[in-house]
Amino acid sequence: MTYLETAAKFYSDVAQTPEIGLCCVQSTPMQLPGLNIPLKMQEMNYGCGTTVHANELNNEPTVLYIGVGGGLEALQFAYFSRRPGAVIAVDPVADMRQAAKENLEVAVKDNSWFDTSFVEVREGDAFNIPVADNSVDIVAQNCLFNIFEPEDLTRALQEAYRVLKPGGRLQMSDPIATRSIPEHLKKDERLRAMCLSGALTYDEYVQRIINVGFGQVEIRARRPYRLLEATTYNLEENLLLESLDSVAFKVPIPEDGACVFTGKTAIYAGLEPFFDDNQGHILQRGIPAAVCDKTAGNLAAALPEKVIVTDSTWYYDGGGCC
Repeated sequence: MTYLETAAKFYSDVAQTPEIGLCCVQSTPMQLPGLNIPLKMQEMNYGCGTTVHANELNNEPTVLYIGVGGGLEALQFAYFSRRPGAVIAVDPVADMRQAAKENLEVAVKDNSWFDTSFVEVREGDAFNIPVADNSVDIVAQNCLFNIFEPEDLTRALQEAYRVLKPGGRLQMSDPIATRSIPEHLKKDERLRAMCLSGALTYDEYVQRIINVGFGQVEIRARRPYRLLEATTYNLEENLLLESLDSVAFKVPIPEDGACVFTGKTAIYAGLEPFFDDNQGHILQRGIPAAVCDKTAGNLAAALPEKVIVTDSTWYYDGGGCC
């Protein structure tokens, strides 16, 4: 079997017999008024973080969800878009599609606002999305793209870019590696299917997003995910995997490079009431302003004695001067 066939077989198995805690999720599903998540959906929560960010979900967006899993996040997205066909969930694994449909039928009984017509479950995969160009507001995937080998990851990102409307958002949660994963683990197809050996480093992951055309990337969260212990995995030293939640925008890449927000701020410490760099950034004296990493570097280099740049918090939720 190819590694993708191995992954499909693995997720067919865990669709039929849920494996609780498969991805070691450290937080409970988002709690919202009137949202009741069926127990089996919670048991099939095979993500490593979340792609459902309330601030992104105004005006009932059309959402394409890749890799439906047990249907948990599809239901969460439907909470914000309560209309037929608002959420299109695609999955290549028949057993997973069936499990999601059954879970969504159960969700109707526990959620008076929900109708199964809000979520359309389709056969499809990340490389051939059954959706027209420029047709959805949001593409989301949780703990799927990290399974792909690098060139397949690029193909999946290109497909996501294709179906997004201009200005649309790619919302992802994936494991990343704090250093490159050794080849013997990358070649272990079962570990790859379990989201333990396919992760790229942060820099590699973000650069692939930018390379397909996304002009702005915002980090929503970065936290420990799993430790690959040296003895168990035949490593020279322990290797930490982290979970990264990100939102990438289908906007043009500026001439000086994409904007990546990781929670840095710039603080003007000069004598004037404000500082204007004539590049669209105005800093009030003494008040932190959120800036992208590129702008943070430019300001720190140009005015090291007058501008203080804080470290990345690995959390960014809008605002600032960019």
